[in-house]
Amino acid sequence: MSLKPIQNILLKKLSLILVIFLITSINYGQTTTYNQFWNEIQFNRTINEKWSTELNLGAAYSSTESSSNIFQQNIQRSIRAWGHYYYSPRWKVSSFLAYNYNKDVPEIGQFKSPEIRFALQGIYYFHKTGYTLSTRMRMELRHMRNEDGDYDNVLRYRQQIKYLKPINSKILREGVVYIIASDELFFKSGTKVTGLSFFDRNRLNLGAGYLFSDDIQVELTYANEFLPRDEQNQIVNAASLTVTFNNLFKNLNKKLLHKNEASTEE
Repeated sequence: MSLKPIQNILLKKLSLILVIFLITSINYGQTTTYNQFWNEIQFNRTINEKWSTELNLGAAYSSTESSSNIFQQNIQRSIRAWGHYYYSPRWKVSSFLAYNYNKDVPEIGQFKSPEIRFALQGIYYFHKTGYTLSTRMRMELRHMRNEDGDYDNVLRYRQQIKYLKPINSKILREGVVYIIASDELFFKSGTKVTGLSFFDRNRLNLGAGYLFSDDIQVELTYANEFLPRDEQNQIVNAASLTVTFNNLFKNLNKKLLHKNEASTEE
């Protein structure tokens, strides 16, 4: 089966994303701007050639309307468990279950809103010489507490395009610096806790990463979010730090085992 029809459809989707981004970037009306810091630690473990697991631990901090301090409020803490299936070199299918402790999140409101989130995701890769282009499709079910103490179910669809290019090598490996750029559109069902608008937000990411080894990498990015809302639009400028460990505990066990074997031989 030829991949060209699939590629053509996906390329049309990517073009649509860019057009909508340009339209939604034109901001009208009153707007509130927040400065935030997001950080996440990722632990990945390879099961076999087709399967892997992942655990994410995250936190987010934000300024407020009365303070420009980026660390003024700890607005969210999260834990997320993934399962990944590599269907082919071009397709990666994933699912996750997450718990988010939302507190004073500007887009939700100044109240506590615990959230359980489930998602199905697919990523299609356009592998090119010297860079990788990918598009990500994600459907999320968010079970969130509203201001009245009741729980709402929010369906949200996310479509992302991402560009990744190594700088000092043709491939990603130890010692390589790479740049990343992505844009993502969010669409959601209307509920009391997240508002009634169908278009949720646009998120633009620009940044770079570095591989300390094949198993440890760091990414630092700038994120710009535009959130159209009925009462008042919001803009978020965020610095994001992500640290990733691949097979951390597996590698530590190997080193300990090797060390014990060396001590026994002595």
